Amino acid sequence: MLVLALISGGKDSCYSSMLCATYGHEIIALGNLCPVLDDTDELDSYMYQTVGHQLVKAWAACAGLPLFRGRLHGSSKQQALIYDTTAGDEVEDLLQLLAFAKHKMPQLQAVSCGAIASDYQRLRVEQVCARLGLTSLAYMWHQPQASLLSNMVEAGVHAVLCKVAAMGLKPTQHLGKSLAEMKPFLHSLRRYY
Repeated sequence: MLVLALISGGKDSCYSSMLCATYGHEIIALGNLCPVLDDTDELDSYMYQTVGHQLVKAWAACAGLPLFRGRLHGSSKQQALIYDTTAGDEVEDLLQLLAFAKHKMPQLQAVSCGAIASDYQRLRVEQVCARLGLTSLAYMWHQPQASLLSNMVEAGVHAVLCKVAAMGLKPTQHLGKSLAEMKPFLHSLRRYY
């Protein structure tokens, strides 16, 4: 299938794109939703990671792929597990982004996302894709996180921690370290959290 890869600038969306190619799909474009103001780094969003959004243009340039970007105007208005179309919700920003991409690239068939454990995120991406006649690809969905971490490192994903938001991680010790460097420590944290 011809795929638009939703990317945040993080390791999960990167690896999701790599898995799409591994399974025979062709990434023909990248998509990203970012804050309204470029100097805003992180939003309080149930759906989107925005830390690192400043790197997305460089990623697209390196990949030689068109990048469709949209601004996050909505908020998490409809927070039930099953999403119903809600005006002003951040999910509608995704709909607008993907509808525009599909208009510009009518050959587009599918959308990849890096959802791993969040039903909330995966179901919303699936709902938007269904509204647009696109297939949602979430190859990491419910995969064991320990295996995913090892597979990412083995596949050559060179991710660097730029945000710490988990129990057991300390900004002064862990920020700036690569995923490969952190792998043993991250595996040890599983016993505690």
